[in-house]
Amino acid sequence: MGNHQKLLNFLRPDPAVAACSPRSFSSSSASVSDDDGYSSSPWRYGGSSTPPTPKSPWAHLPGLAAGGASAQHEATGLIASLVKEDGHVYSLAATGDVLYTGTDSRNVRVWRDQRELAGFRTASGLVKAIVVADDGRIFTGHQDGKVRVWRADAGNPAAHRQVGSLPKLRDYLKSAVNPTSYVETQRRGRHRAVWLRHSDAVSSLSLDEGAGLLYSASWDRTFKVWRVSDSKCLESVSAHDDAVNTVAAAGFDSVVFTGSADGTVKVWRREPAAKKGDATEHVLEKVLRKGEGAVTAIAVSPEDRVVYAGSSDGLVTYWYWADGEARYGGVLKGHKMAVMCLAVAGNVVVSGSADRTLCAWRRDGAEHACLGVLAGHTGPVKCAAMDEEAAAGPGGDRRFVVYSGSLDGSVKVWRLSDAEAGPGTTVPVTERTAAARAQPSQVWRGQSAQAPYAEEWALALHQTPELKRVLVAAA
Repeated sequence: MGNHQKLLNFLRPDPAVAACSPRSFSSSSASVSDDDGYSSSPWRYGGSSTPPTPKSPWAHLPGLAAGGASAQHEATGLIASLVKEDGHVYSLAATGDVLYTGTDSRNVRVWRDQRELAGFRTASGLVKAIVVADDGRIFTGHQDGKVRVWRADAGNPAAHRQVGSLPKLRDYLKSAVNPTSYVETQRRGRHRAVWLRHSDAVSSLSLDEGAGLLYSASWDRTFKVWRVSDSKCLESVSAHDDAVNTVAAAGFDSVVFTGSADGTVKVWRREPAAKKGDATEHVLEKVLRKGEGAVTAIAVSPEDRVVYAGSSDGLVTYWYWADGEARYGGVLKGHKMAVMCLAVAGNVVVSGSADRTLCAWRRDGAEHACLGVLAGHTGPVKCAAMDEEAAAGPGGDRRFVVYSGSLDGSVKVWRLSDAEAGPGTTVPVTERTAAARAQPSQVWRGQSAQAPYAEEWALALHQTPELKRVLVAAA
């Protein structure tokens, strides 16, 4: 976690980030599409508009001058904005002082120290998920149903090369000639496909380093289990009645969580394999949530054993894992539109939304305090990651670095302190129907210029695997 300090030393806080008057949020049934064809989307730039940050790769907002930042911005605020004109940012992963970003132009950009270090491009399929293993391998999940594996050159860290794909071609061809290897898929009409390859977009990836396993979730309604050491597909699980949008390996008790467009969150436990030669067998243990709103994101705090699930109704539901089972905790209510991503580090959870903001919450036992709202993106916040800084703040507060990627084409880097909550923002959860409503003491704005999107958007109707039929509207 301390490696992030190296990156932060090169970034200066932005004086355009100013505290605003308190503002409350409520949930909304309106949400935004994760549709991959945005030619007619309101998130596209207009003909006379400019990108949210006009220069690349790193562009600080207007007004940045030496000595211009206040002490407050050292605690919480926007550090920098990163833009490369690659289209919508769908995925990102931070490791050490390196940031990876994936877009719908099929590019993966590698950033370090305020500049683009490298980039690599896939043959097909926008980059919907990125995870980085401890050994340095980068796994990317794509719209074309493939998981690709990359590695930086030992002699030249700026050079990356593809070292494989999942499944391996040899394994796929071996299965393709065996009639028993085919299963029926229903995602886009009934057809038969080889079980060890996804037949639709890979929506999410999660690593269980301790078990040496990679999990991939797909819109084909399955999740698959891969052994990292030899890239072998160990298992394919028909998990849901609709697209699987997210998968998260807990890192404890051999459990995995999945969320789907069918509105459910499911718990799967890894058991000793029943068949000789297999390494895993996952069995359904419990359905945590059943609802009408699609489940779009799941994040787990392994240290405190708390599970968070974001959904298209704008809510974040959480459970505590104790004595080998999940116990309902409550609901965090901080967005006006769909929650699209979640990130957890230490005692803080951050949710990104189609309403173009991020809400930050501090967990104190059974209570959650709303630390505030990070506002600055001009499109839906599609992905987020965060890590804790090694050094505490002057008052002993814990500090975090938050990365947010948006369909506006930008990635923003924020600093967040867990000591920012004002009075009245901590709400105890005392019953199953209780909800902690976001009443942030501050709204940190990361954009002083007028957003390039018109506020009077017409309602646009989309149908997508992630959010089904939803209305997209201006916040």
